[in-house]
Amino acid sequence: QVQLVESGGGLVQPGGSLRLSCAASGSIFRFYVMGWFRQAPGKPRELVASITRGGSTNYSDSVKGRFTISRDNAETTVSVYLQMNSLKPEDTAVYYCNTESATYRRPWGQGTQVTVSS
Repeated sequence: QVQLVESGGGLVQPGGSLRLSCAASGSIFRFYVMGWFRQAPGKPRELVASITRGGSTNYSDSVKGRFTISRDNAETTVSVYLQMNSLKPEDTAVYYCNTESATYRRPWGQGTQVTVSS
């Protein structure tokens, strides 16, 4: 069964760090570029980081230098991680993982809430 489960969110003070995890169940994910997305209240969902099967990464300007995406390609489950450092209040959002390309997009998981506040 193909599914995406995100975890690791929480409440953190500005300047703090969090590490998000995504378990993408289904061997098909091994072949796709995977991404972390976020959606803040009243805003559209946006891609913040992506990683290819071989480990090449790309970041949005808003998180470049602060976030690091990584992945572990196991046979039946791909794990995708997002290390978030120097967090800012504007990073507050629900974070999701999925395939980068809408063509191969799977149903969204429940996401994980990240709140950056003092």
